Amino acid sequence: MADRISSLDEASISAIVRRAVEARLADSNDESDPYQLFHSRRAQVLKEEIVAAGRKLWQRQYVDGNGGNISARISPKYVICTPTMLSKGDLQAGDLSLVDLENNQIVGDRPQTSEVSLHLEIYKAVPRAQAVVHCHPPYATAHAIAGILPQGNLIPEQEVFIGPVALAPYETPGTVEFARSVLPMAKHHNTIFLANHGIVCWSDTVTHAEWNAEIIDTYCKTSMIASQLKSPLPEIPPAKIDEILAIKRYLGFPDGRLAEDRELPEAKGNLVRNPSSPSYLAATAIKRFNTREEVEELVRAVTAELLNLLDSRD
Repeated sequence: MADRISSLDEASISAIVRRAVEARLADSNDESDPYQLFHSRRAQVLKEEIVAAGRKLWQRQYVDGNGGNISARISPKYVICTPTMLSKGDLQAGDLSLVDLENNQIVGDRPQTSEVSLHLEIYKAVPRAQAVVHCHPPYATAHAIAGILPQGNLIPEQEVFIGPVALAPYETPGTVEFARSVLPMAKHHNTIFLANHGIVCWSDTVTHAEWNAEIIDTYCKTSMIASQLKSPLPEIPPAKIDEILAIKRYLGFPDGRLAEDRELPEAKGNLVRNPSSPSYLAATAIKRFNTREEVEELVRAVTAELLNLLDSRD
């Protein structure tokens, strides 16, 4: 088998990769039949991930009663979301529904959550957002109620995965005003405090959005405890924060401190790779799939990686 692979030329490998990518896209992004899309293999994976995240939120006491909601973008036009009036601890895949970006329920037996409009505004404002989690973790929600943002630059994990958080003004949940309250900050903040309510997090996957909820709540708890020991708390030095920001730029995480025209030093230890490298292109292109040019970019990147792998075996 290895000999057969090594005998393939670049054009042959590229053709194989292209067929695989196009087959995957045909299964996951075809919007012509929403019913089929909602019952596709990709949708089933997303549904299982949403159910798992809901259970984690309930087990960690980040939601109670029927509180909280979760969604995932299945295609540029459609979103899978949790229903209204159901505990996230009891959530099943069959409870989920498919809605479009205008909040019309397309497929599903249970009515969608009344707060999905908040998710939809984030999806429309931030094209790279692929999943949204809204919940009420106690320490982060306490900060949202008090209207106090936690001190920043204390823990590297917080700075890498979340960074500065923002506070959206209070609006009645389920209203248009509530949904749009996060728009001024959604692009540069993947985690936003909702005044007198809770938090909302977005990311590239449901699991990662749920992780953000865990990270920010633990950070709020830890900083509250530390502030009882010493105040003000010592922060990570600015030069080290620049290294963290370089990591964030490489990972593609949003941060209001990352101006597009600002050059940041590379982090030590080769944590920041050359953006023109095939590995970097493959990692970033796989998140998009919006145009033929981007599909071809992915094909070229994966082909180059395979050729490099074969060359290393010689």
